Amino acid sequence: MTRVLGTGALAAALLAPLAGGAQENQTLKEIERYREMLQDGNPAELMVAKGEDLWKMKRGPKNASLEACDLGIGPGVVKGAYAQLPRWFADTGEVMDFESRLVHCMVTLQGFERDKVIAKPFSGAGQSATDLESLTAYVVEESRGVTIAIPQRHAKEVASFQRGEKMFFFRGGPYDFSCASCHAIDGQRIRLQELPNLTKKEPAQRAFATWPAYRVSQGALRTMQWRLNDCFRQQRFPELKYTSQASIDLITFLGVNANGGKMDSPAIKR
Repeated sequence: MTRVLGTGALAAALLAPLAGGAQENQTLKEIERYREMLQDGNPAELMVAKGEDLWKMKRGPKNASLEACDLGIGPGVVKGAYAQLPRWFADTGEVMDFESRLVHCMVTLQGFERDKVIAKPFSGAGQSATDLESLTAYVVEESRGVTIAIPQRHAKEVASFQRGEKMFFFRGGPYDFSCASCHAIDGQRIRLQELPNLTKKEPAQRAFATWPAYRVSQGALRTMQWRLNDCFRQQRFPELKYTSQASIDLITFLGVNANGGKMDSPAIKR
């Protein structure tokens, strides 16, 4: 039985049942057909092109490009890098996801001020993509079809996963919600949006592999950091700070659960 989360009574009726049978099956078929229609002509391709230009362009106080940025598999190596992030970096002594590593490279290689780089990481609905979003689109495109392999070799990588797991199941806020309230149960959705069970391998792989994604309803490319930020907003939690350790730990947890899947991003979603 598929279950729905209603927006007006989330706390009181988290698992409100839907009518089953032929009507439900037809609804699911129509949702799937709608998604297939969305795949034809992804506007994220424009962000990928812009991001590639930005990656190779000499910018900032140091007049340098990002082509020497080490994303974990060698300076300047972009192909397949996103599929192996978050990971531990020796030069910082920390586990970093792609967006935190990107900011690090923009600061250290190009000389930008960190506060200015992260002042507005996300574009508004219908606005042009930010530099961070465009750069993310380019780098993740370079991992399309690559197997997700988030490492757990270093002690700090393991610790990041463990913290992320605790955060995923932590309940709080005015609705007494956790990430697991929506994403640790089979067969749930909110309106037309499926809520994958991210504790299981196949749904975790599908979800992780398709972020970042272009959101048709917002006319914008959305990154993984944005996705987590928006989930916290919907839970009525305090805002999740951009590239905070908490955000990186959650991404590590989700990524490790998705290991073995194939990246298919930037995807396109409703």
